Amino acid sequence: MKKWLVLTLIVISGVAFTTVLTNGIYEPVPVPPSAQRTGGNVQKGYEYLTTGDYVKGGIPYNMFKLGMGKSRTNYLERTGKNEDISHEYTAITSANGEILVAPNCMQCHAQVFDNKLIMGLGNSFSDFTENEKLNVSRLKTAESMLKLTAPNKYKAAKPFFDVAKTITPYLHAEVQGVNTADRLAAVLVAHRDPVTFKWNAEPQLQIPDGVVPSDVPPWWLLKKKNAMFYNGFGRGDFGRFLMASNLLTVNDTAESHEVDSHMPDLLAYIYSLEPPKYPGTINAELASEGEKIFNKKCSSCHGTYGAAEKYPNLLIPEAIIQTDSLLYKSNYSSPQFVNWFNQSWFTSGDHPARLEPFEGYIAPPLDGIWVTAPYLHNASVPTLEALLNSDLRPKYWSRDFNKQEYDYEKIGWKYTKEEKPGGKHIYNTNLPGYGNYGHTFGDKLTEKERKAVIEYMKTL
Repeated sequence: MKKWLVLTLIVISGVAFTTVLTNGIYEPVPVPPSAQRTGGNVQKGYEYLTTGDYVKGGIPYNMFKLGMGKSRTNYLERTGKNEDISHEYTAITSANGEILVAPNCMQCHAQVFDNKLIMGLGNSFSDFTENEKLNVSRLKTAESMLKLTAPNKYKAAKPFFDVAKTITPYLHAEVQGVNTADRLAAVLVAHRDPVTFKWNAEPQLQIPDGVVPSDVPPWWLLKKKNAMFYNGFGRGDFGRFLMASNLLTVNDTAESHEVDSHMPDLLAYIYSLEPPKYPGTINAELASEGEKIFNKKCSSCHGTYGAAEKYPNLLIPEAIIQTDSLLYKSNYSSPQFVNWFNQSWFTSGDHPARLEPFEGYIAPPLDGIWVTAPYLHNASVPTLEALLNSDLRPKYWSRDFNKQEYDYEKIGWKYTKEEKPGGKHIYNTNLPGYGNYGHTFGDKLTEKERKAVIEYMKTL
C-alpha cells in the first residue's frame, strides 16, 4: 500500500478581510501576541509526538506490515511495534485492544536531508498526486477481508475506513512536492459537527472545488510567531490548531480533551527545535556584507537575527506581496468554514483559538531558510537565487524525488528547467494556485548584493 495520507491540518479560514490602507497606501499589519500555555515538558512532548495516539484510528498492524513491509530505517530509534514502521506512522492500541497503525504528524513535519531526519522541517518530498492517493477500492477490499477473517480488527479499524473512504477522492494535487492539508481540513470540517465533533456521513457544508497547494513551514519558526498559518489567521491558543489532526478519527470531544491535555508538552518540544546549521562553506566576509544589506532592505518585514534578534510579526497585504492569492482566497475566504471553527469546540474553555482572515500573507522569520526549499507559500520557486531574482524563476521545472540533490551554490534543490508541462513530475506555475510571481523585492538588488544576502542567509 502506498503512502496515503497527509495529517497535519492547516485549519480553514476566511470571512471578513483586514487590510490597512493609509493615505491611499497599503501598509503591513502587525499581529499582536496571544497568550499561550507554558510549563510543558520537552521530553514528554517528543514522546507524545512520536508514539502518542492523537490520531485514534488506523489500519490493523498486520495488514499494514503486509502492504508496506518493514521500514528500512528507524530514524526515531523507536522500539516495540514502532521499530519496524516508518517514522511517518505510529502503532496505537484501539479501544478493543487491537493494534492499529495511524498516520502521524511526521508525514508533513519531518523530512530526511542528507540521510538524517530533521524534525520540524516541512516535508517537501510528499506526493499527493493521483497515483499516490489512498485507493478507495483497495480500502473496500481490505474491509471485506477483515469482516470475514478478523471481525475484531475490522471493528477497531472501521471508523478510520469510514473517514478514509470519504476524504480520499478529494486529496489530489496536480504535482509532486506540494501539500493538500488545506483541502483535508475543509473536507473533515464539512463532515464534523462543530460542537460535538460527531462524524456525519454526508457533508454538512459545501466543499469547494479544487485543491489549493501549499508548502509546509518549519515548526522551529513557531516560537517567534504571534499567529499561525500563511495568512496569519490562526489566533489564540496554538495548541488547539496543532491538535486539529485529531479531527481525522475523533469520536467525541471527550477524546479531544484528552489530546488537548498534551498540548503544553508538545508546544514545549516544538519551541525547543532549532534549525540545522548550514553544512557547506560560508564566506564570512561576504556574509558580513550581506547582513548589512539584509538589515537595511529586508529586516523591516523578516526581522533581525543574532544576539539582538527581533521579529516584527507583520501581515503583508496582497497589494504589496503580489504572490499567488488562491490560498488565502480559497477556504481562507469562505465564511462557512471560518464560522464553523469560530463556533466550534476549539474556541471553548480557558485557552480558546479563533480565526481572523487576512487578504495577504505573513512575512515569516527566516531561521534555517537554507534548508526549507522550495520557496513561497506554494513551493513554486526551487532556489533562493530565483527567489531573489524573479527573472530566474522557471515556468516549468522538475527535480529528482527519488534522489535528493541539493544545490549549495544556488541554495535549494537542483532542478531541470522544462520547456512545457508534463504531468505530476513537472511543476507547472500556470496552474491555479501554483503561480511563482510576486515577492519581487530582491529584483531591486544588484547581482553583487544578492550574492552577499544569500551568503548571509546561510548563517540564519
